[in-house]
Amino acid sequence: MNPFSSLTDHSARIAVIALHAFTQLVRMKVFYFLAFFALILIASNFFNLPQHEGPEAAGIDVLRAIKSWSLGAMTLFSVVLSIVSTALLLPKDVEDRTLYTILAKPVPRLDYLAGKLLGVLLLVFVSLAMMDALMTGILHIRTNMVLADQMAFAETNGWSAGEMESLKKDILAQGSSASLQGAVFAVFLRAAIIASLALLISTFSTSTLFTTIIAFLIYFIGHFQADARAAFLSQEAGMSDSVFARIVTLLVALVLPDFQLFNVIDAVIEGQLLPWVMVGKLTLMALFYAVFHIIASWLIFAKKEF
Repeated sequence: MNPFSSLTDHSARIAVIALHAFTQLVRMKVFYFLAFFALILIASNFFNLPQHEGPEAAGIDVLRAIKSWSLGAMTLFSVVLSIVSTALLLPKDVEDRTLYTILAKPVPRLDYLAGKLLGVLLLVFVSLAMMDALMTGILHIRTNMVLADQMAFAETNGWSAGEMESLKKDILAQGSSASLQGAVFAVFLRAAIIASLALLISTFSTSTLFTTIIAFLIYFIGHFQADARAAFLSQEAGMSDSVFARIVTLLVALVLPDFQLFNVIDAVIEGQLLPWVMVGKLTLMALFYAVFHIIASWLIFAKKEF
């Protein structure tokens, strides 16, 4: 048997299931989240935000606020889309009896789960791409407006050429950049992890509501995991069972992701550069958890009788 032909068959089946899942989710009208996001961005663009410390600081604060609102909305909606969409897929297929038809073809259950997860991630990716395009466009327009206003202000008040150049550099650092795109990608990676985790929960869950609630709880717990782990290890330091404690915390970290690592968007909002090494680290982390969760999902799902 040709292994390349088998791999192609698996890829084709996964792609078909992913496209079907994407279409199924679009028909559920989850894209209504985008309309709400657009309203937030339009409001942040056309309404002046409170000013602090003079016009030059106010201009930069406006750009920071646009990025903060935009990335915050992306994070919120991507997490909601990931959890809710994944929680709906398996029960929906069982209710419509689509699952029985797919598995009877026969389609390997691992291919089915991988396809469903990729369908959700495709939806999240398309949503974030549209949001990112809207954010980038508005941020570009507003950056030019702020730059023109602040240059006029500086010239009127007799700023030196060096001071004006420094101001210009500070303003442009708050505009659209590669680091900003990296932050959006970090939002997607975090959504990918929580989607794979929701898929795992849905394989043994008794209801969509249970999957949704547990996934949200784990998401919030993941933001405090690092602090709890550090506190636990500090208490165990110097004790005979400290090695055991470290093993326990490692096992917990394998199952529960540390979502604090994805808070790099805070630094980007302040205009700092996002190292591509960090982007690579987050990518590997997301890939690990996605593979780990989907294999665990398959092991549970394979024992179910349909």
